[in-house]
Amino acid sequence: MTTLVLGPSLGTTAATCWGPVVARLGGEFDVVAWELPGHGGDRRPVPEPLDIADLAERVLTAVEGPFLYAGDSVGGQVGLELLLRAPDRVLGAVLCCTGARIGTPASWAERAEQVRASGTASLVVPTAGRWFAPGFLERHPDVGSALLHALRDTSTDGYVAVCGALARYDARERLGAITAPVVAVAGAHDGVCPPGALRRIAEGVQDGRLVVLDDVAHQAPAEAPDEVARIIRELAKGIS
Repeated sequence: MTTLVLGPSLGTTAATCWGPVVARLGGEFDVVAWELPGHGGDRRPVPEPLDIADLAERVLTAVEGPFLYAGDSVGGQVGLELLLRAPDRVLGAVLCCTGARIGTPASWAERAEQVRASGTASLVVPTAGRWFAPGFLERHPDVGSALLHALRDTSTDGYVAVCGALARYDARERLGAITAPVVAVAGAHDGVCPPGALRRIAEGVQDGRLVVLDDVAHQAPAEAPDEVARIIRELAKGIS
């Protein structure tokens, strides 16, 4: 059975970000989902500074053998780093709502300062507008609420450390070294990582494909789990 490693986005947990997709995949994969520092059940001391490379090394240490990878946002950047650092381990990747570069150092420093001053609860209202396409919270209040509660419950140290990792990461000039197949999944309503950011990944790697999902913003695995599960299945079938 193929191992599928799942990486969550900033301010979420593996269960809230990827749970809807895992439910649709049934027992087709040996699923390994990891948590960001200070998120979900990972309450170990948060390393500072933290880099995307550190998160990639955590995955490589925790998972044995080759694996398929899927990640959202910062989880997608970890996927890029895994593809670069361990091409013999990563069979292929589905990278959702992410970018080889996300935001700017200044924007992440501003976000980190807000969290230091007011905690992650202060992000809930503005984040709802960034994370979800119009009408999603009304159609799926339980899914949206679970994600926003995960954000509220994320530790200040964990959130700030991941902001720093995002601020420092830039893989734009290294995409051409990625040889494994990559499906870049964009949300049509994603203002954080718009479709152009995913197109750059799909066109920059050696074997890439772009999929743009309608009625999706920044949380594709939660907003469109049927489509994301189908994309993962298709990728797995293509590399088997």
